[in-house]
This record gives sequence, C-alpha cells and structure tokens, in this order.
Amino acid sequence: MTVLRPVRAGNAFEETVERLLQAIKLGVVAKGGKLPPERELAARLGISRVTLREAIRALSEAGYLDVRRGRYGGAFVTYEPSEPDPGDLRQAVKEMGRAELSDALTFRLAVESGAAQVLATTELTGEQRDLLLRRLSDLNGAGLEDYRRLDTAFHLSIAELTGSTRLATTCADARSRVSDLLNAIPMLHVNLEHSALQHRAIAEAILAGDPDAARRAVAEHLEGTAALLRAFLT
Repeated sequence: MTVLRPVRAGNAFEETVERLLQAIKLGVVAKGGKLPPERELAARLGISRVTLREAIRALSEAGYLDVRRGRYGGAFVTYEPSEPDPGDLRQAVKEMGRAELSDALTFRLAVESGAAQVLATTELTGEQRDLLLRRLSDLNGAGLEDYRRLDTAFHLSIAELTGSTRLATTCADARSRVSDLLNAIPMLHVNLEHSALQHRAIAEAILAGDPDAARRAVAEHLEGTAALLRAFLT
C-alpha cells in the first residue's frame, strides 16, 4: 500500500484519483478486491472523506471501481488489463514517445537495481526474509491472469523492505510509467522461464547479503525486459 501515500493539498482530488488508479493498475488491489475502509483510506491519503468519495465516484464512473452499499459494501476493483497485444504496445509507445520510453526504462533500472543493492546490505529479520521468499513463491506459482500483478508485488516488495518510504514510492512510480507497456507484451513461455531464474537470482543475492550481485541481477532482468519491448516494437 506504499502507493497510497499522502497527497498535496493544492490538487487533492486529482492526486487522489492518481494514487487510487496507480494502486489499481499496479494490482496492489486485485480485481474483485476491496479498497481499504473509507476512514482508513482518507487518513492514509491525508484528505477529507468528501474528496475521497469524489475520487471514488469518478473512478466508478470510469469503470475501475464498483461501489456497493450496505454492511458488506465498499469500493471493489473491476479493472482488468486487456489481453497482451503488440498493437497496443506500439500505440502506447506512440503516445508516450520514444524519448520518454527510454527515460522511463532508464529510471526504472536505476531505482530498482539501487533498491536491491540497498536491501542486500540490510540485516533482514526472519519475517522480512520470509516475505521476500513468499512473494517469489507466489510469482512462480502464478497463472497468466495473475502474473503481472504478482510480478509487480515481488519487485515492489524489494523496495518496501528497505524501510525507505521514499524509495518504495519512487519504485512504484517507475513501475507505473511502464505498466501499460508491460501489460501489452505477449507472455512467452521461454521468457517466463528465464524471468523465473532471474527472479530467484535476485532474491538469493539479497538474502546472501551480496549487494553487487543483487544490483547486477536486477539490471540483467530489467535489461531483458527492455530488449523484449524493443523486439515487439520493430
């Protein structure tokens, strides 16, 4: 829930919509899942409940949320990424621009490899080590419909486990900038197998306390993703 951080007062409504949409698109709250209770969510975002209701209403009207009333009510996620399509990928890149794409990939490489390097220098508790391994296990056992969401959870958990809120939110922002592109890449069996090996290498380097290996493992993995993006754009 790192993405659900306080918003600035000047553009409270717009930034609330942005925060909620980021949480939805990154799969922090999966399809069918419920957003935190209104009181808790408003406090987390640092906004009034009126502003929160307006933002939720806007996302409901846009088809991202289903608001239900009553004892078991709440705001439930209805968003589901479209099926991977190279045509959608090309359109998304066209809208973003090649220069922005290059910048987004470089930014993600810098912050995620840095987060892994930092985490590998951190003395983790047993609970933290278990969390990282659980995220890895969840990802390895994921079906295609849940793969992107659990892949995001694994990557973001690395930054979150550093204990730096700023680093965690920066990694979430970096992921958000390319999330639509990643969702548009067809899921290739060989690539998923390769990614599984890379994810394990990342986790093992972190747990072994080897910052250089952790940084290299993340860099290799993200450079592979960037290469796959470029392949489908040619």
